[in-house]
Amino acid sequence: MLKKQIKVRVPATSGNLGSGFDALGIALTLYNTIELFCEKKTVKNQDRKHLLTIEIKGEGKGSLPEDESNVVWQGIQKVLKKKGFPIQSFSFYLKLENKIPLAKGLGSSAGARVGGILAGNGLFKHFLNQKEILNLAAAMEGHPDNAAPAVMGGLVASCLVDGEVQAIKLNPPRELCAVVCLPDFELSTEKARKILPSHVSREDAVFNLQRTALFLASFSTKNFSCLKEAMQDRLHQDYRKKLIPGFDQVIKNGYDQGALGMALSGAGPSVLAFAYPKNAKKVGEAMEKGFLKYGKKASSFILDFDFKGAQSLC
Repeated sequence: MLKKQIKVRVPATSGNLGSGFDALGIALTLYNTIELFCEKKTVKNQDRKHLLTIEIKGEGKGSLPEDESNVVWQGIQKVLKKKGFPIQSFSFYLKLENKIPLAKGLGSSAGARVGGILAGNGLFKHFLNQKEILNLAAAMEGHPDNAAPAVMGGLVASCLVDGEVQAIKLNPPRELCAVVCLPDFELSTEKARKILPSHVSREDAVFNLQRTALFLASFSTKNFSCLKEAMQDRLHQDYRKKLIPGFDQVIKNGYDQGALGMALSGAGPSVLAFAYPKNAKKVGEAMEKGFLKYGKKASSFILDFDFKGAQSLC
């Protein structure tokens, strides 16, 4: 039986976490909300422009498309087509309330795709399971490192094997929070990927492998003494920081004020810090000053970890 109204919520995510390039991601308590209304048309109309209405509030209002090219709608369509649903016979109203900033390294594209897939799935009482949702989202994204925590919540290690996502979730330590500092400029993932080398040395690959293992051990055992070293990286940050004025200063300032571990959030330009809540405010303020020293205004958010991932609200 078709459900006519769906509301879902999907969290922001931070990928890489320093050393875990394209392998690790974590969900954070900043959300996009998607509402989907569906009703059968009484008059047959093949003009799709009259069958889809999209309203956007918050991040992306005025810049994100309000037609069939909208990424959330594309996620919905994937599910509808998989179900064999007669799209042309129905009208759709899509309401998006976005709090995840665009092109800031917080998984906005993964969130849009996951949210769309979950909304479409909700129309049919969830005929796709979590793994199928994740596989569909990762196929749309091209990689699972943001899609996996968006779907599953928590800290997720993931990879693609013959087109299928293999992912394991760990619960992040509740003793810590995330501080995210967002500069007032955008950096597309495409641009941030183009700057990376096509080959790396064995020494650099081993460097990251060691620190990724150290990161997982640190979070699993709640021993944060090695977290700073565990988030060091040689595969992407040294290249991407050339696109981010003040990056080194931001990192220095954050550590000086008590951050336990810091890294680019995803491809950037935002910077992520893990800290004890008592230090979070001063860490965020110090990071803002690091950007400002290089002529870039910034704002910081103190966020908890999301443990549930994308959720259906009704």
